[in-house]
Amino acid sequence: MDIHRKPIHERIDWLFDLADRHGANFRSPEVWLARERYMAEHPTAIAALKCMDGRINIAVATNTPVGIVMPFRNLGGIFDLGWPHLGELLAHHVQRVVSQGRRMLLLITYHFSRGDPRRGCAGFNCDTAAAIAHTYEIRRQVAHIFGAGHGTVYPLVCGFETDEDALVIHGTAAGATLDMAGVDGAALPALGRTLDDLLPDMPAQMRADLLPLLHGNVEHIGEVREQARQAKRELDIEHREWMICLGRGFDFLHTPNLALIIGPYSPNLDVPVHTAASIIKSNMAAGRIPDDGFLLLASVPYEEQGVDRARAELKSRFLSGFAAEVIRKDFPDLARTMTVRTSVLDWRSRRLETLD
Repeated sequence: MDIHRKPIHERIDWLFDLADRHGANFRSPEVWLARERYMAEHPTAIAALKCMDGRINIAVATNTPVGIVMPFRNLGGIFDLGWPHLGELLAHHVQRVVSQGRRMLLLITYHFSRGDPRRGCAGFNCDTAAAIAHTYEIRRQVAHIFGAGHGTVYPLVCGFETDEDALVIHGTAAGATLDMAGVDGAALPALGRTLDDLLPDMPAQMRADLLPLLHGNVEHIGEVREQARQAKRELDIEHREWMICLGRGFDFLHTPNLALIIGPYSPNLDVPVHTAASIIKSNMAAGRIPDDGFLLLASVPYEEQGVDRARAELKSRFLSGFAAEVIRKDFPDLARTMTVRTSVLDWRSRRLETLD
């Protein structure tokens, strides 16, 4: 089913049904046990700083169980760890991981397209060199906060090629990279030794826990290439997003090009909201999605009932109201087609609860 072509009310109903099914699957005994087993076998915690572009989904691209990779999203993958909310949130997450006796691998990502530079990152005006330079600046900030030895938190610069969902791992030596698009099944047995040479300063356990992601990426790239051979891939590498998601807790959106996801991190939150709305507008103008409407969805996670949930409600209402006002001011014609939904997410069960 091509959900992108359905009327907006059907797309919205489908979306919340998807969220319900994702939550039920996340809570199921089999999936819970598989996730616990995976974390026991691979104790390194993994987080990813990435673009709001709906094509970038690390878990899908690496065949990794849902709930393993903690995502942080913003326009273009543009972050500054000096931003108060982002810095505190990341530090809190690291402290929780460390208190469990675990290390953390932080993927600092940029994205690009080999087939057409115009399909690159809109946040950097499709300038891949500028995007890479920014990831290295974030890496320096991570080292400043968590230590230059990288013994506990390892900042790994990682490219994401959106035509084939291929990862590009940047090594310790200047210019050294491992492009997973060029790795075939015959090379997989030697991949561990390749990582040893590429990332000699990464703790051995962390390298061992990175390997399953790379193996999964090779498998996924093979699936993508088969889709391309059957002419089922072309539209997936173009912008077709029909919703703007603001906040956190959107890992149920594992279908490519559904949403532009904006984390609540930047002090200038109006900038990514404006950019996301402009992309939605261009998608409609180009006929990639119907022009009958789009969805603005705010979500804030909570872990405890009571005060924590009540605060999440207020924050989610603020985010949806703020974003809606930006869109009404900057894109009044587009705003007339806007449907706004406000929600909170029970983080422990991944249950999405609407407040409207």
